[in-house]
Amino acid sequence: MSSTSQKHKDFVAEPMGEKPVNALAGIGEVLGKRLEDKGFDKAYVVLGQFLVLKKDEELFRDWLKDTCSANIKQQGDCFGCLKEWCDAFL
Repeated sequence: MSSTSQKHKDFVAEPMGEKPVNALAGIGEVLGKRLEDKGFDKAYVVLGQFLVLKKDEELFRDWLKDTCSANIKQQGDCFGCLKEWCDAFL
C-alpha cells in the first residue's frame, strides 16, 4: 500500500465543510488557482464532480488533467483523497 501525505490524512480525518480546493491532497497553490478560475473553489465542488463521474478513477483523472493540467501523481493523490473521504463519510 502506498503511503499517504499528512495533507491526505488531515483531509480524510474530518467532514469537508467549507475547505478550500487546495486542501485536497495533490492540489497545491497553482492547481488550486486553476481550479478556482474554472469555478471549483471549494473541495466540495470537486467532490461533486467526482460523484458526477461516479467515482470512476479514469474519468476523474482525465477530468483533473483536462481542467487544471494535473500530473499523474497529483491526479492519483486527489483521487485517493476523495475516494477515502467518501468511504468514511458517505
